[in-house]
Amino acid sequence: MNYRRLGRSGLKVSELCLGTMQFGWTADEAAAHQILDRAFDAGLNFIDTADVYSSWVEGNPGGVAEQMVGNWLARGSVRRQDVIIATKVRGRMGEGPNDEGLTRHHILTSAEASLRRLRTDYIDLYQLHYPDEDVPIEETLRALTDLVRRGDVRYLGCSNFPSWRVVEALWTSDRRGLEPFVSAQPHYNVVDRREFEEELEEVCRRYEIAVLPYSPLAGGFLTGKYARGVPAPKGSRGEHSDETQSYFGRERAWQVLAELQRIGKACDRSPSQVALAWLLSNPTVTSLIIGPRSLDQWDDNLGAVGFELPADQIDALERVSSWSD
Repeated sequence: MNYRRLGRSGLKVSELCLGTMQFGWTADEAAAHQILDRAFDAGLNFIDTADVYSSWVEGNPGGVAEQMVGNWLARGSVRRQDVIIATKVRGRMGEGPNDEGLTRHHILTSAEASLRRLRTDYIDLYQLHYPDEDVPIEETLRALTDLVRRGDVRYLGCSNFPSWRVVEALWTSDRRGLEPFVSAQPHYNVVDRREFEEELEEVCRRYEIAVLPYSPLAGGFLTGKYARGVPAPKGSRGEHSDETQSYFGRERAWQVLAELQRIGKACDRSPSQVALAWLLSNPTVTSLIIGPRSLDQWDDNLGAVGFELPADQIDALERVSSWSD
């Protein structure tokens, strides 16, 4: 496993980050712990979760993924200081009017709840899941700064923030002496490039913000398990995921997948590994958030580590996936 610096901080994180959105959804606790064990045996040290995972599942109140990670930590097979835990705040966690958002009230309450579920004294990276237009960014950053200064949180980041909001937060932190973001979590893969590359990529490069792409396999579309004109396999993510299904009607997506399959065949690699390797070839990218729900999926993702695409194959992928033409 390779490790990269988390933005302007000195913290080193593995170039694959284990996303836990599937925990409590398509992976039960036993499967989740098996995946965590296998990942850490391979050298991964970075876990990404959120308080709302997986509240969209019937009977799941949210917080379940955090609880599964906390129970795994409590087993003691991995030292806490060897695990970098990232979680998020913003989504609804109750029925009350203050049970969501980026207010001081919700942030402080949610951080305490996440600490309990994770069964830990501190969160390594606390991220804003998405913006809250109703709350001034200074209120949000002051609450986060208080968490850092009392030791509950060590670093701050954001997710799903457009470039102007990232710059606004950095400016506010600088002018008010508050803790800055060290990371950003954008939706980014070889099919959906423009959303990140058009503006946010340069902001992250200029201000040394770590980039932690989520959905690097386009909701599983880039694994190659789907075929044009054929219904998604039973039990697959494509059967029920709006994100995955959104690619089925996009001609460019099928062209990109065909190129991934061509390159994979030439290199004896899976399309997933080629797609992940393409992202890791970008020097702006720090760590990819992958969300395996089985050991087989984890093992396939791991194959991207140490796999460097030749320059001509990178160029071929960039031509077929270009958003500027």
